Amino acid sequence: MSDDAAPPPDAVTGTDRTLHQRILSDIETRIVSGEWPPGHRLPFEVDLARQYGCARMTVNKVMTQLAKAGLVERRRKSGTFVAQPRAQAAILEIHDISREVEQTGLPYSYAIVAHAVHRATAAERARLDLDGSARVLAVTALHRAGPAPFCLEERLINLSAVPEAADADFSATAPGRWLVERVPWSAAEHRIHAASADASTAARLAVQPGTACLVVERRTWHNGGPITHATFTYPGERHSLVASFTPAGGG
Repeated sequence: MSDDAAPPPDAVTGTDRTLHQRILSDIETRIVSGEWPPGHRLPFEVDLARQYGCARMTVNKVMTQLAKAGLVERRRKSGTFVAQPRAQAAILEIHDISREVEQTGLPYSYAIVAHAVHRATAAERARLDLDGSARVLAVTALHRAGPAPFCLEERLINLSAVPEAADADFSATAPGRWLVERVPWSAAEHRIHAASADASTAARLAVQPGTACLVVERRTWHNGGPITHATFTYPGERHSLVASFTPAGGG
């Protein structure tokens, strides 16, 4: 089998996953430390595969993840380069929802709506970049500000990375805070968009179906490995996002 040929899903071994994390961590470290500055061309995939003694497909998956995180830029026929810093960047911190509620002056509470451990579906694997045998914990929680729903949280946790989550008691500690206390994230990605509430979401948020909602999708990694994917849905008329902007040069 050539380096370009993809093995069947059941041929992906634990060694392949470990190598993926090792290569990802090595490259992230070189970029973040400045050893590989913006504009630096990374070694070609075939050379990295030879260096690490792995299939080129493994290296390709690493490059895809680095590109999604904004650390590298892939240029057709030219190679992969360390991404240039943006002139302006929106900085979104990972907030504790309980603190968001407390800032409104209302008492915070939350409840688990659904909780299930299962083999990841194709859609769930795509959200977390997992292989076909992965198992996840899917948990849904409703956060309240006083008596009113504040935010609906739908979260997937990669049990290969955090196996203890399968037996965790989230009755007193929300999943997000529980994860941060045990597996601090080293990289994160936010996606923000508007959506109309479907019937299920509307019922949980106590709004009319079709109500405009603010949706924040968040993925986090630890040392290159995927940890969690969370979707937070807020009633649009009750919530806004505030981001800080840092211009190039600090002017």
